[in-house]
Amino acid sequence: MTLFFYFPVVETTAYLGNSPKAWLTSLAIALVVYLALYLVQSVVVNRLSKLAEKTDTDFDDALVDVIRNTRGFFFVALAIYAGIRGLYIHPRLIGPIEKTLELSFLFQVGLWASGLVAFLVRRSLEKRDHASDRIGIAAVNAIGITVKVISWVLIVLVAIQTVFDKPVTGLIAGLGVGGIALALAVQNILGDLLAAVAIVFDRPFDVGDTIQVDQLVGKVEQIGLKTTRLRSASGEQLIMGNGELLKSRLRNYKRMYERRALLHLDLEYGTDPSVIERVPVMLRQIVESQKGVRFERSHFAGFMENALRIETVYFVLDPDYSRFMDVQQAINIAILKRFAAEKIAFAFPTRTVELKMSGLVE
Repeated sequence: MTLFFYFPVVETTAYLGNSPKAWLTSLAIALVVYLALYLVQSVVVNRLSKLAEKTDTDFDDALVDVIRNTRGFFFVALAIYAGIRGLYIHPRLIGPIEKTLELSFLFQVGLWASGLVAFLVRRSLEKRDHASDRIGIAAVNAIGITVKVISWVLIVLVAIQTVFDKPVTGLIAGLGVGGIALALAVQNILGDLLAAVAIVFDRPFDVGDTIQVDQLVGKVEQIGLKTTRLRSASGEQLIMGNGELLKSRLRNYKRMYERRALLHLDLEYGTDPSVIERVPVMLRQIVESQKGVRFERSHFAGFMENALRIETVYFVLDPDYSRFMDVQQAINIAILKRFAAEKIAFAFPTRTVELKMSGLVE
């Protein structure tokens, strides 16, 4: 069956300078473009979402999120632009229409940027422990808000320059001078703030880690935008600026996976050489008898000032310090018992002083 649509239109009739046929054609083009864009968005989002679930990267997820943030008014603007290209537009209307379309495009770009920032912030928060890393979460949120504000400021400046044809050089210069003055006034605060950003993203330590800063050792309780707070072993709270903290040499004990132990035993110089040869073997047996310990080496290291030194190295495979001390205590006691049974004597710090007196000649 063939359907015929007939519109009884008089060709000489014109509305706003265009015939009814031109208006209907423009409307049809606009509807087709809008529906096509809407369908493409739906299909692309569904297909990419399924593919993104199979990958571990965040790029495809971010792309899906950006496409999903494309709003309907942007499709309407594109459809109107495609539809009116075949129409006669009065010169007085061309400027407002173009500015409206450009503003729509810039607003959509701002939404894309805000959505991308929100996606990155959300992914960063998902990788953090909401119970122990609350300050890191606050820092990430603050950074996300700052980036959004900067993005919208740039969008506004571009709109003023390109859409409304107003120079923004003076405005940018004023903002630059004001920004420099403000940065000089609060440079220490900005330094600590940027250091907080580095800590949040580079993560040299997290809340709950035990770290050493120069000669100070403590457990990280809070990572703020300006300061980091540690709880020392003696109980007091240590407060350090983030900038000064990153300038120091840090040791993170929480990320140890094993602890190295260096054991020095000093024997008397009168010890028989055959006994010296057997001592490293004894020490290896003692160390290997402990659970969770990896023996590295044991040697007669050298001649000290008043002793013969035996050097032994082993690793405790548990980073817990209490476990390390338990193993070290067990090894020390076993050495005392074995040396007592073998009658091997430890050296004591001694110093021999020889006095020589010359005779007096009358």
